[in-house]
Amino acid sequence: MTSKMKALILDEHGDVDKLKVGEKPMPKAVPQHVVIRVRASSFNYHDVFTVRGMPGIKVPLPVVIGLDMAGEIVEVGDDVDGWKVGARVLVNPLNKKKGLMGEMLDGGMAEYCLVAADQLIAMPDGVGFEEAASLPVAYGTAHRMIVTHNTVKAGDRVVILGASGGVGTGCVVLAKMLGAEVVAAAGSADKAERLKALGADHVINYKDVDFSKWVIEKYGKPQRRSYEGGADVVINFTGGDTWVPSLRCIKRGGSLLVCGATAGHDPKEDLRYIWSFEIRVIGSNSFYDDNLSALMELIRTKKISVQIDKVLPLEQAAEGLRMIRDREVLGKIVVTP
Repeated sequence: MTSKMKALILDEHGDVDKLKVGEKPMPKAVPQHVVIRVRASSFNYHDVFTVRGMPGIKVPLPVVIGLDMAGEIVEVGDDVDGWKVGARVLVNPLNKKKGLMGEMLDGGMAEYCLVAADQLIAMPDGVGFEEAASLPVAYGTAHRMIVTHNTVKAGDRVVILGASGGVGTGCVVLAKMLGAEVVAAAGSADKAERLKALGADHVINYKDVDFSKWVIEKYGKPQRRSYEGGADVVINFTGGDTWVPSLRCIKRGGSLLVCGATAGHDPKEDLRYIWSFEIRVIGSNSFYDDNLSALMELIRTKKISVQIDKVLPLEQAAEGLRMIRDREVLGKIVVTP
């Protein structure tokens, strides 16, 4: 191996123009760690926050960004059991001692990466690096929220807000796999059409249409004395001013699922809907190895496919993150360092 490698490096906080492709020393294996040749790494909106800087989180700069990655082991450190050079692996981005890869320690937007052995998950044959690298933060979060918590079943009417992003497209794919009737909301007519091609039964451009009124007109007004009208499930990880409209269109006994708050974590609330319609607000946080293994098995058996918008070389990675920032993508942006 050469002594230097290419990487997407953040030297100081700011906008995406602060990211530069440069050279870094090659990582070397240390006890309980391996070095992987990164074959694919995918962006998440979290990377935008990392680049900008987040209150209360001190990122050790310079850092190589990128939480999600998959590749091949090229070097194995001492005290590592069960892993050999050449193994194809997906990385769970959470390092148990230091925090998130790509934030508290170097991540996947580089040719090589040092990874703790307990973060590795074996990739089955039939799953590609680009597919695997798309999974952890976005699809892992969606899988835990929908499958682990058993919140969506066949025949449910499921409304997904912010459906065009990584978590959103993951929710569309998984809800359809489970047999739900999916209503996907996105911010442009183009994205709405592409979500229909992805399998959504109905699409809403929320900039032109009030999603809550649309649901009530389509399925009827939720009834307090019966279980008629409204949606069975609304998936809302935007928060902000979408919160009360979400409550308004959920049927009696229905669920509001939340795993984030991209438009604001302190929304206006109306508790009357929650008790009057016996609404369950179900939180879901993060993802675990079992979610990622289950997702790879779903890909291997062709029960789902991952929605990848673009695959870019490392030299164009910063432009890929700009597209995420400006919400110009449907699904995932993958980089092949």
